[in-house]
Amino acid sequence: MLGEKQTCISPPKCYVITLTNHQAQSSKATLQSMISPLFQSRRVVTTLCLLASSAGYANASEQVELAPSMIKATAQSQDGEHLDSVTHAGSRLSLTALQTPASTSSLNGDEVRSRGDENVQQAVARSPGITAIGTPGDGGTALSARGFTGQGSVMQLYDGSRMYSAMGTVTMPVDTWAIDRIEVLRGPASVLYGEGATGAVINVIPKKPFEGDIENHLRLGYGSYDSQQTALDSGGSLTDQLSYRLNLNQLRSNGWIDDGDSQSTFFSGALRWQASEDLTFTLAHDGGNQRPMNYFGVPMINGRYHEGLRDKNYNIENDKQHYDDQWTRLTTDWQISDRLTSSNELYYLTSHRRWQNAENYNWDAATQQLSRSGYFSIKHNQEQVGDRQTFTFKHSLGGLDSQSVLGMDVNRIRFKLTNNSPYNDVNPAGDPIDIEHPAPGNFQSASPYSELFKSTTRQLSVFGENRTQLSDQLSVITGVRRDYVDIERNALRDDSRTEKDLIGNNWKIGLGYALTPESSVYAQYSTSTDGVGSLVSLNPTQQQFDLATARQSEVGFKQALWDQRLEWTLAAYHIVKKKLLTTDAGNPDLTQQVGQQSSDGLEASMKLQLPQDWALTANAAFVRARYDQFDQSVSGVAVSRDGNTPVDVPKRTANLWLDKQLGSAVQIGAGLRYVDSRYADIANTSELPAYTVADASLSWKALRNTTLGLQARNLFDRQYAASQYNEGQQWILGEPRSLYVTADLSF
Repeated sequence: MLGEKQTCISPPKCYVITLTNHQAQSSKATLQSMISPLFQSRRVVTTLCLLASSAGYANASEQVELAPSMIKATAQSQDGEHLDSVTHAGSRLSLTALQTPASTSSLNGDEVRSRGDENVQQAVARSPGITAIGTPGDGGTALSARGFTGQGSVMQLYDGSRMYSAMGTVTMPVDTWAIDRIEVLRGPASVLYGEGATGAVINVIPKKPFEGDIENHLRLGYGSYDSQQTALDSGGSLTDQLSYRLNLNQLRSNGWIDDGDSQSTFFSGALRWQASEDLTFTLAHDGGNQRPMNYFGVPMINGRYHEGLRDKNYNIENDKQHYDDQWTRLTTDWQISDRLTSSNELYYLTSHRRWQNAENYNWDAATQQLSRSGYFSIKHNQEQVGDRQTFTFKHSLGGLDSQSVLGMDVNRIRFKLTNNSPYNDVNPAGDPIDIEHPAPGNFQSASPYSELFKSTTRQLSVFGENRTQLSDQLSVITGVRRDYVDIERNALRDDSRTEKDLIGNNWKIGLGYALTPESSVYAQYSTSTDGVGSLVSLNPTQQQFDLATARQSEVGFKQALWDQRLEWTLAAYHIVKKKLLTTDAGNPDLTQQVGQQSSDGLEASMKLQLPQDWALTANAAFVRARYDQFDQSVSGVAVSRDGNTPVDVPKRTANLWLDKQLGSAVQIGAGLRYVDSRYADIANTSELPAYTVADASLSWKALRNTTLGLQARNLFDRQYAASQYNEGQQWILGEPRSLYVTADLSF
């Protein structure tokens, strides 16, 4: 890792106050004008912050101890998963994991790369209770957490910013080369980030500019299936005031299935200008161009998986899967005074996605014939412009130390969908293909490819978070958020128009009690909201409904022992999500928003430094998820699914990793990943079996500036279903055993 190790300054003992949230009136005029809410609301927030800061001065009965300014950058990666490390995913107050009354974890970027994790989803699945369930239809990025799944309930951020999902798809962040760390907050987080965060929030933090001599890191990699990597990491000071960070990563592979070629290029660049001791500007651009392995899995034959089909590809010859994401951000950090800081991020995000595939492969038991169908041609064009402003101030509340954040964000998202719906195939019964030697064929559809709709979504939110130290050991943290969303949809084939306004109100309260300086117990209550579909692509039927709501109760314990050689955490939670769309039991043609699902679970993690340079990391999670009230329409009949387990939710997951340092030059590591069985359909009739996969790594510092590495994935060549498609009729298999060699050169 380039740059110096970051020195984390723990916040003073100031936990938070109760916010007074302005109850703004919802109106289309307010939401339709982006400029007016932006500047008017910013003036309101600014005034509130300055008044609160002034009140803190006037009412303080004693001097509040303040942390020094952290604007000046001299730092890089924190060690992952330490309780005294600051976590940004769990709070905007720069609290450590020990101070945060929630279940959080962190993965260090160097740790991720040394284990051979190729993408963010593989990496984060090693943290407690997170499972990767991605398919090509969702960008390959979907996750499961605490009984809730997909882009609509498990949010993924990049450096604290979010691109709103469209049609349940997110295609960035993916690449792990430019990662400084990955932070995870489990449980509802809408009070921090808005709708779509009931299960968890994943925040991918890229490498940042640092001050000092310019340092460069070059990586060359080669492995199984002709996989190749060329990567560069460069950073340092250009002048006394300018510093930069540049990351490039190019990957290509022939893939482990027939015609499974893939390639990707990722760029991350940032330029930081230290205008003064108190003012910093950072201009960053991150972009990814991906052509993933276009793989929709292998079909079940008479309901069973046949190992001989492992490397088969049943897609067409002229298939397409291409993602182009570009993110540009300007961040301004200003230390206005010893008590007040301001942070603003202006961003412009685009995503262009294209699919053209034959996605469904079904086995007819009567004729013993495999057929190929589901010829889908789809294009997404998405553009998002937004701004987020926060003020952090320190003050006194009734003689108690307090720290507060007030802020707002505003976004405008334009989305256009082009496809060949209603997806009528030329052969409605499907095209027969040889199961052992499938002919690729070409794309063919009876439905023309044309623009379907475009939408404009305007979002405005105001939020606040406060922390107050009630005693030497007891603290309280509270938060509130109010979201306004206006969605305009124009159907381009029949020139019709629909519109929907949505309001989301969320809050949280948490208590933390420090048993010792290195152990704490906490309890919290939080709420969240999820859309009944991706907000920017809601269809006219979905627009008739409100946001689904969820609430969580959680208790937990965190402790560091033996000079932090042992750290462990434990959390227990109960989540209830209401207002799900469900079929009316008396009228199967009618949809009602009365459904409910819930989950109860336990999560535990441990990090242990053992004698003789051994290190052990382990975690485990258990969740009981179920539909409490849910009816499904089956052939025009309402069928109750009460008590069933939601799709893609494993009851148990566990991870283990053991490292050993051999002298000063060699490190070896090995780990296990366990995922329990999961249901592939709402009826719980199709099940994916549990699996355990072993991985290993080796690194050797051959020269002072040269390190050689070896990563082995799926060490025992286990055949397993990583995810599923077509309601479990197709298994998307995990990668077979593979070896990957790297050479890292620093200069």
